[in-house]
Amino acid sequence: QVPLVESGGGLVQAGGSLRLSCVHSGRPSGRPFSNYAMGWFRQAPGKEREFLAVINWSGSSTVYADSVKGRFTISRDNAKDMVYLQMNTLKPEDTAVYYCAGRLFKIATVQADFSSWGQGTQVTVSS
Repeated sequence: QVPLVESGGGLVQAGGSLRLSCVHSGRPSGRPFSNYAMGWFRQAPGKEREFLAVINWSGSSTVYADSVKGRFTISRDNAKDMVYLQMNTLKPEDTAVYYCAGRLFKIATVQADFSSWGQGTQVTVSS
């Protein structure tokens, strides 16, 4: 079973918006969802997986990559074990597979610091 499942990807024209969702799937985790910092990454064909955004347990602290700052917004709903990525003003270069990730306690921006991953959802932005 995959602990995290992303949804909400699809095809959108440049300038449009999408909201991605990520939910814990399968058996409950051994820790409360609020113990985890949650992040979003993406990977385009032939490129390294790229950090996008991360949010702390309460939503009071966020960090964004420069490439998406001002366009993307990360949020969470601990009552639903959900994390979201609102993506606005999408560009063709945003086309990638988007991944949800989690790690205990402190926020991080490096892929290796996240221990839980979803399998990704495809986002395609046309010109």
